[in-house]
Order: sequence, then structure tokens, then C-alpha cells
Amino acid sequence: MTVTDSNLPHGRDSLTDDLLWRGLIQDSTGLDELRELLDGGSTTFYVGFDPTAPSLHVGNLMQVVMGRRLQLAGHRPLLLVGGATGQIGDPKESAERNLNPPEVIAGWVQRIRDQLSPFVSYEGENAARLVNNLDWTGEMSVVEFLRDVGKHFPVNKMLAREVVKARLETGISFTEFSYQLLQANDFFELHRRHGCQLQYGGSDQWGNITAGVDYIRRRGAGPVEAFTTPLVTKSDGTKFGKSESGAVWLDPEMTSPYAFYQFWLNADDRDVTRYLRYFSFRSREELEELEKATAERPQARLAQRALAEELTTLVHGEREMAQAVAASQALFGRGALDELSPETLRAALTEAGLVHLDELPDVAGLLKESGLVPSMKEARRVIAEGGAYVNNNRVTEVDATVSTEDLLHGRYLVLRRGKRSFAGVELRR
Repeated sequence: MTVTDSNLPHGRDSLTDDLLWRGLIQDSTGLDELRELLDGGSTTFYVGFDPTAPSLHVGNLMQVVMGRRLQLAGHRPLLLVGGATGQIGDPKESAERNLNPPEVIAGWVQRIRDQLSPFVSYEGENAARLVNNLDWTGEMSVVEFLRDVGKHFPVNKMLAREVVKARLETGISFTEFSYQLLQANDFFELHRRHGCQLQYGGSDQWGNITAGVDYIRRRGAGPVEAFTTPLVTKSDGTKFGKSESGAVWLDPEMTSPYAFYQFWLNADDRDVTRYLRYFSFRSREELEELEKATAERPQARLAQRALAEELTTLVHGEREMAQAVAASQALFGRGALDELSPETLRAALTEAGLVHLDELPDVAGLLKESGLVPSMKEARRVIAEGGAYVNNNRVTEVDATVSTEDLLHGRYLVLRRGKRSFAGVELRR
């Protein structure tokens, strides 16, 4: 990918100005030095992802998107998957991490490497490169690690880290305590092997990141720079990256594209414009225009739709995004249910609440079994008043029935009460 003016995310501002406007730089080793690196030519940078699960989640998306953003501006990404650090784990504030078997971590490393691949380009002058810190850490002996790395780290500085101080009373193992050394050595090795001059990560990584900057200086190399992005939060106090059904993963087998789309579509009005600045590749002018339109017509949820469509396309592709949009509309009677793929329909109904039946009762029974009404009496009342729908078709006869011919893809029914309450039924075959 060649550096051109059209690569820049905003034609009027420099890359650094754009990142600052978006609120994407929280801490830095020096804003002037960072500006020189980011705005002065092509720089090799790295960001790391530890394989602590079989998939990345939306909490990692800030760093993934930032890597893409920097490459589009002409910089060269080194995407590090921690085959070594993933076996140790960054210290937690409350308790020791459970250590996963090396063979499990190796499988996760490959899955995460595959997940990262679509976000960057591996061709051109600033081609991205995937790296694994096990390649240089795994070959070091304990004596080499203590002699060549450990001697450069004052223990008093290591103890000053907030997460370490929080654990001193309850106890922290040397394993987790040493994580900082491993991550710092990653920066040194990438600087030595690939000319890496810049590292970034989440603000909770600032202690580890600055340890790497200081370590490189102590080794007589550098200079290098670093910055952090803010932690993404929700205004209502709940944890970002969580939905009612659990964590929102980037792997479509763990979180369906439909559920991924719905997560962003349901973003709080207080959060959505901030999320757009963080995650969208739209220009500053486009985002400011969208923010204004959203403020004028919040009920239209223009910002949420723009965010959900852009990020679902980025992570899952145009086809899955279109299916997610179609499902979102069809479930509320604004599209054709039979045009949805079986996978998308099942994912949508699972999110809504999918019940499994061995046989099909009448429509009143379906409404009760699905949980849309509390009793058969209430079910018959809803039907009589015209508020019951099966596959978006209104049912008005209280003793109406369905047959296997009504099943979508031979196994599903979509039930709706009124305009917004719906559920799904799957017939076991």
C-alpha cells in the first residue's frame, strides 16, 4: 500500500490531528515526537494481542481498527500474537490467571492470526507482517533471560505499577510479575529485527509499554515512541463488549454476524457518536454531519445504523452485513423472511429467544410456549384483537393452527406480538 494524500483519513488535518480529534490518543511518550513519526513519513509500528481465548472480541477492536487506520496513512504494521506472553498472562487486579496448556494456546494463536489478516494489507511498500513472540522468547534460557533482560529492570519501578500494588497484599506470583519484562523485550526484539519505532495499546497497558521504551533506551538503542488509546466504556456503567448473551466475539461461530450487528445497533445514544469517532473510517466532515442529523432526529437512530453497517461489513463482509440488515427488518414485518439464509434466521431467533418443540400446537399454544404471553387466555385475547403474527402474517382466528408447510427452511416459525415483541420456534426433526 503506497502512501498518498488519499490514504489520509481527513484531507484537512494531519494523521495526528485526526487521531486527537477522534479522542484516540490518551497517553504518549511525547506528542511532538509522536507527531514527527506519524506525520513525517512511513514508520514501522507494532501492537500485540495475547491469545487468552479462541477469538478476539469487540474490546480488541479498537487496536485492530487503529492498526488498519495507521496502515492506510502509510505506516507499516507488525501485528504480534503472543504465543509466549499468552502462556503467562498480564497480571489481573484480583487473582492469578488460570494458565492454559501450550497446545491450546498454539491453536488460539493461529485462530487469532487468521482473524487479524483481513484488516490489513500484506502487499506494497508498507506491507503488514504477522509476528509471534514465541519465536524469540521460546529459544531463550532462564539464565539468558535473567542476565540479558532482567538486569535492566529496577524492581522498585516494577512494584510501582498499579496492578502490581493492588496484588501485593493478596500475593502475586513471579510468573505474572515477570510479564512486564516479556512485553518490554518484545518491543526491543521488534526494534532490532524490523526497525520498529512505535508501539501502541490500550491505556491499561501504559506501564508495560513505557517499560519497553525505557528498556530499549537502557540497551543503547532507539529512540522509540509509544501511545495508548482510551479504554472504551459505556455511559450506563455496564462493561463494553458485553451483550445480554455474553461477550461479543469477532469469530462468527462464537457471535453471529446478526448478533454483532445488533450489538452496535443497540448502542446507547450517549455513546454512539463517540464510538463512531473511535471505530469509523468516515471523514471528520461526514461524522460531524451524522452527529448533527442524529441530534436532530435521535429516534431515527442514524448513527447506530451507520456504525452497525460499517463495522459488520469490516469484520464479516458485505454479504453478512446485508443479511443482518435484512433480518433486522424482516423480523419486524418490513422484509421477506424467506429470503434470509437459515444461518441468519436461526441467529436472529436465538437472540430473540428460540424455543424447541417436538410438535406444533395451535397458534395460541405457540404464543404461550414461546413466552410472548403468560397464558392461553392471554394468547386468545391477543389473537382476537389482531395483535398476533406468524411469519409476519396476522392471525385473527383464536383456534388457528399451523402446519409443517408453514415452517421456514423446513423448521422455523417467527412469532410476533404487536410491533416489537417477537420470538422463534424450531421444530425438532
